[in-house]
Amino acid sequence: MPPAKKRKTSPSTHAEIDDASPDTQEKMPSPEPAPAASPDAPAPAGPAPSEPSSSKPSASSAAQDRLARFRALQERAKKSSTQNLQEATKESQRLATAPGQLTALGRKHAIASHKLLKADIEEAGGDFERKRAWDWTVEESEAWDKRMKKKDSHRDNAAFRDYNQEAKKHYKRNLRGMGEPDLEKYTKEKMAMIEKAAAAGTLEIVETEDGEMIAVDKDGTFFSTADSMGFAQHKPDKAAIDRLVGDLKKQEEAQLKKRRERMERNADDGGDVTYINEKNKQFNAKLERFYNKYTTEIRNSFERGTMI
Repeated sequence: MPPAKKRKTSPSTHAEIDDASPDTQEKMPSPEPAPAASPDAPAPAGPAPSEPSSSKPSASSAAQDRLARFRALQERAKKSSTQNLQEATKESQRLATAPGQLTALGRKHAIASHKLLKADIEEAGGDFERKRAWDWTVEESEAWDKRMKKKDSHRDNAAFRDYNQEAKKHYKRNLRGMGEPDLEKYTKEKMAMIEKAAAAGTLEIVETEDGEMIAVDKDGTFFSTADSMGFAQHKPDKAAIDRLVGDLKKQEEAQLKKRRERMERNADDGGDVTYINEKNKQFNAKLERFYNKYTTEIRNSFERGTMI
C-alpha cells in the first residue's frame, strides 16, 4: 500500500500551531459589553424609520366599498325575485279564476258595502241619500240619473217586438261600434265646399250686423233636401272604405258564429226541426211540456199513416 500523501502547508502556519500549545497559550480577554445608552443621551445618527405607506388603507377601503355594493346588489336581486314570485302567483290565481266569478264577487261586495253603510247611517239617525249625495257634484248626479234612465229604457226594449224595432237596435249598435267621428276633418271638408260654392256663385256669404256669417243658398243646390242627390257624388277616402269593409266582415263573422252554434245545438237535440228560430223553438218546447201527453198518440198515428 503506498504511503499517504501529506498536505503541503506553509511554514508560518506550522509555527503558529506550535506556539498555540495549551501550556504556553495565554487566555485572550473576552470582549466587554457595550455600555447601555442613557435616556438623556442623544439618539445615534442614522436613517429615520420609514412611515407606513398610505396605499394599504386605501386598498382596504376600496375593498369594503366593493363588498357593500355587492351586498346591496344581492339584496336588490332577492327583493326582485320575491316580487316576481308574488306577481306570478297572483297572475296564475287570476287566470285560474273565471272572470264572471270575479265580477259577481265584486258586485256582491259593493252591494254589501252599500247596505252596511246605509244601516250605519240610519242607525245613527241620519239621512242616507243626503249624506251619499255629498260625494257627488250636480253635474255628476244628473249624468248618473240620465244613464240610469237610459239603462232602464234599454232593458224595457230588450224583448223582441217587431223587425223594424230590431233593425233600429241593430243600427244603433253598429253606430256605437264605429267610434267617434272625425270632426276636424268634417269641418275642413265643409269649409272647402263652402268656398267652392261661393266661388261658383251658387252660395252667397252674408255678414249680419252683429258680425255673424250666414250662407245663403241662391238656387237651392247647396243644402240637402229630400230631393237632393249630392250624397251620390261623395267619394270617401280609402281608410274609411277599409273601416267599413272591416265592420261588415266582423258582422258577417258574428252571424256565421251564431249560426254554427245554433246548428250544433240542434244537432245535440237529435230530434226533428219543428221551429224557424230560437223563440219559436222555446215556444214549441213549452207546448210539448204541457200538451205532449195528450198528443203523443195522435202524432204517432200520423207518422204510421193509420190516422182515420
